[in-house]
Amino acid sequence: MDISNRNEEQYLTFALGKGRLANKALELFEKIGITCEEMKDKSSRKLIFVNESLKIRFFLAKGPDVPTYVEYGAADIGIVGRDTILEENRNVYEVLDLGFGKCRMCVCGAPSAGELLQHHERIRVASKYPNIAKDYFYNKKHQTVDIIKLNGSVELGPLVELSDVIVDIVETGSTLRENGLEVLEEVCPLSARMIVNPVSMQMETERIKSLVNRLRAEIVNAV
Repeated sequence: MDISNRNEEQYLTFALGKGRLANKALELFEKIGITCEEMKDKSSRKLIFVNESLKIRFFLAKGPDVPTYVEYGAADIGIVGRDTILEENRNVYEVLDLGFGKCRMCVCGAPSAGELLQHHERIRVASKYPNIAKDYFYNKKHQTVDIIKLNGSVELGPLVELSDVIVDIVETGSTLRENGLEVLEEVCPLSARMIVNPVSMQMETERIKSLVNRLRAEIVNAV
């Protein structure tokens, strides 16, 4: 069923994580014919952008808020990094790996800290992602740790002896190397994902499935 030209349909509302993810998502949407000219106006102070002909609305939100908007139905669909999905642990369906924003969640530290991970000692772990860190150490490694939540440059943790290791996103690893740190263990691969509100999935099943299938085909063709 085509997503467009259905006046009797409700709007489908998308919450996009601000920044690169939103820009890449909009590029992908354009390739399957979903456009929103309003969003291209960088001077606009609007918060919600609408394509009336397609019955679609977009709004930008901080990454950690996207799963919240989707869980509570303020948005039907969200585009956000898998790190945020795992950390927020909201009641949403993850339906599609969008294939961009690829990186890794890793345990990092000084080379000497690798031994602490092997012997299951009680260590201190600094992270912006305390839930991901806790799940990894407690449920996968079965290692007791003290987790310290940081909001800024977590690489500082080991350098000032606040923590033994950190759990953080690694793209190129250049910041780690410049500070004498390295990847010690990989927690999981990350990329941008599409999430859907469970009620929206029931109410708009065909419409959302059609969208997902078209996006998946575009992603496969681009590889």
